[in-house]
Amino acid sequence: MYSRTIARIEKLEKASWFSRIGVAAGASVAAVSSWPEAITCCDTKEWTDLRQEMLNQYGVYIHQHHRERLQDWNERIQAIKKLTEPLVERKTAPVIRENALPDIFRTRVRFDVAIFCMEAEYDDICPPGFFTRLGSWYLDGHFPCGWWGLFPEGKLIVY
Repeated sequence: MYSRTIARIEKLEKASWFSRIGVAAGASVAAVSSWPEAITCCDTKEWTDLRQEMLNQYGVYIHQHHRERLQDWNERIQAIKKLTEPLVERKTAPVIRENALPDIFRTRVRFDVAIFCMEAEYDDICPPGFFTRLGSWYLDGHFPCGWWGLFPEGKLIVY
């Protein structure tokens, strides 16, 4: 694992996740105002499909431009998950407990954080993209939970 990836994980460890839930996030995003709204947004087929498509496009780019680096993707994601899954558990447990959030919340966060770190792992050959943007919202204390409008126009939805 590259030092830039480890640095990203350390940044995630130090950040106060979900500390700015409900705080205005600016005009560049659409906002929801409650956990029920955030959970509804994060559990849509459209949001699931968009996140999967962004991951697919990322993989296609690496495959087309640096095929040899894609060969160790599975090994790298497993190493990252060994660090990020316990981190996600620690960071999400209090908010899940306090707000009785469903499993889908932790599932979405787990995926976003792992791919946020994978983008660091490959940022020497592929510019950071969609998941780096999502990760910045976690670092800022928000929960990125959906997309409003047609992609790439429209806006990220955050809580």
